[in-house]
Amino acid sequence: MRLSCWHRPVSLTPLEGGLTNISYVADDGREKFVVRCGADIPVHHVFRDRERAASTAAFVAGLSPEIVHAEPGIMVLRFIEGRTFEEGDLRANVGRLAALLKDCHTKVSHHLRGPANAFWVFHVIRDYVALIGADRRYVDAADRLEALQVALPIVFGHHDLLPGNFLDDGRRLWLIDWEYGGFGTAMFDLANLSANGSYGAAEDGALLAAYFGDGADDAGLRRAFAAMKAASALREALWAMVSDVHLRTPGIDYQAHARDYLARFERLMV
Repeated sequence: MRLSCWHRPVSLTPLEGGLTNISYVADDGREKFVVRCGADIPVHHVFRDRERAASTAAFVAGLSPEIVHAEPGIMVLRFIEGRTFEEGDLRANVGRLAALLKDCHTKVSHHLRGPANAFWVFHVIRDYVALIGADRRYVDAADRLEALQVALPIVFGHHDLLPGNFLDDGRRLWLIDWEYGGFGTAMFDLANLSANGSYGAAEDGALLAAYFGDGADDAGLRRAFAAMKAASALREALWAMVSDVHLRTPGIDYQAHARDYLARFERLMV
């Protein structure tokens, strides 16, 4: 791979774990980098110029690694030596994750430049259902869950808090992969973290208390959170259904991912 940022020969090793992009670890003998390869994905509302802007802002805010090179279809970032989270780590690090989300929501927008995305999960659900002709009951569910939301300040969120998007270097946490970074409300990131981590009542209570403080006991807030958690699981399931039709990344079983998150959605709707 010849890029203008390389000043010496590099070796490339495939980086496992991504659901959409193809990534590599590049080693030039002195330093390691992560190379992310991927074009725009309009069906998922992913546009690489906005991802780069969000990632750059997150770096300046101290949350993400630095981008050292970008060109159409390719982004090169400094490699962080650390451990990628698994689902159980989301449950074991509630306090640290709440603090990281607060930093995201209060700092990243101050460093963002250029056009920015907006993220509203209920719009995404409706768009996905229309795109692939999915069951209309998912739109009905989105309508009911949206009606339970409460007014919150607009913040810049990550909106894709899967375990693999957190890195622990032994001293601190890093938040990576800003494809869905955009303006929305904190409620989705909190609910997304909970749905992806299979949080129970204890973890949910700790998360809301860490983020909202005394306001966490508000009944309307808790109803909105529970509704958003179900919407998050539904969005992830529909994301996988759309990906199975439009992406088909080698080695990724999107149908299994959809079944997993549909089951989570059904449990959360009870």
